[in-house]
Amino acid sequence: MVERSRVFDPERDGDPVINNLQRRTFRFFWDTTNKQNGLAPDRFPSPSFASTAAVGFALTAYVIGAERGFVSRSQARLRTLRTLRFLESMPQGPDETGMGGYKGFFYHFVHMHNGQRFGTSELSTVDTALLLGGVLLSQSYFDQDSRSEREIRELAEKIYSRVDWQWAQNRPPILSHGWRPESGFLRFDWRGYNEGMLMYILALGSPTHPIEPEAWTEWMRTYKDTYGKFSGQEFLSFGPHFGHQYSHVWIDFRGIMDAWNREKGYDYFENSRRASYAQREYARQNPMRWRGYDSEIWGLTACDGPADTVQIYNNEERGFFTYAARSTASIHILDDGTIAPTASVASIAFAPEIAIPAIRAFRARFGEHLYQKYGFLDSVNPSFTFTDVPLRHGRIVEGIGWIADDYLGIDQGPIVAMIENYRSGLIWSVMQNNPHIRRGLQRAGFTGGWLDKPAPSQPSS
Repeated sequence: MVERSRVFDPERDGDPVINNLQRRTFRFFWDTTNKQNGLAPDRFPSPSFASTAAVGFALTAYVIGAERGFVSRSQARLRTLRTLRFLESMPQGPDETGMGGYKGFFYHFVHMHNGQRFGTSELSTVDTALLLGGVLLSQSYFDQDSRSEREIRELAEKIYSRVDWQWAQNRPPILSHGWRPESGFLRFDWRGYNEGMLMYILALGSPTHPIEPEAWTEWMRTYKDTYGKFSGQEFLSFGPHFGHQYSHVWIDFRGIMDAWNREKGYDYFENSRRASYAQREYARQNPMRWRGYDSEIWGLTACDGPADTVQIYNNEERGFFTYAARSTASIHILDDGTIAPTASVASIAFAPEIAIPAIRAFRARFGEHLYQKYGFLDSVNPSFTFTDVPLRHGRIVEGIGWIADDYLGIDQGPIVAMIENYRSGLIWSVMQNNPHIRRGLQRAGFTGGWLDKPAPSQPSS
């Protein structure tokens, strides 16, 4: 059993605001997932299909809940075991219907009750990777020598090992975005920089279908297109802030460097810290003069929005959107005045000095309209006050503006996880011991820091 000692830090563990937010966000996953099969809804409380990526975040939340005492270890173990048993048993095949995945990959969206493909959803390489982040965390966390925890480790190994990453290299050496049985591989491939970093590490670390290290070199080749100065920072950019967060949920990039990091002289953790500061500075400058933006209310990312419409704001036409990948970067800005708390809150591990004031400001300014049973609702747009426009989601609150009425699993997940990485480094420390993660990083050319230290012995399956 791997030892994990957590020293109580009054500043990080004793803050009631952060404690309350983490507990509420954990409860989102504990309460809304299907108790029998572990599938997590894409959104709630609106009726929803399941999101493969959200299941990965749910598995991660269970580990946090067990460690924090939100639930017992036995409760978390049982929920995890049911989830992994179901994932392992979901039918895989090339048929258009009745399948949960193919070649080890999972469909992006599946039905909540049976795990079968929802509509014409694509087989998603990156959403499979986000699921596997939670699967491998479960494998390394549940390390006791009991029948149920041995089964968790065995199931995690089966689920990960059957993913055929080489098949997904439709245009080698890079990985395809996905596949559909009706039309084959999607048009686009994963090139840096974005949330695909975790996916490549997992593909490189595979014990059964590993891709070659040249894939990482090709992934980095497009960095030059997005590296530069923006909002006072010099960094490798990706517009929606989730791209700077997702891979960091499970991998501790502090002090480890690949060839690009060594050339630039800083790691990917520092890159995400700079990206967080750039987001905050953009909001402070507020070039589009949206209502509510400042140094404490900031954060553009993929999230819900009020409506797909054009309205007059500040005496000029402005476009607004429903769900969209809102972004701020040197190469692309998509900003309709909609701010998502997950963008700033889940940056707490990178830059607590600017993320914690954002947590307090969101609660103070929007109160119970935004902060409810499961923490922050997905997003808010103080500039959208058009009461005559039909809304797809959310509501207009007098004196505040538009506020979402759903929580999104892929936005809730980084909040509960990155709060824990800020507080204790739990997920990072557990995943540092996973041999697949270590191998993937090493084959990508990462060296230094914790990666150069011997890994502790792993419990047998």
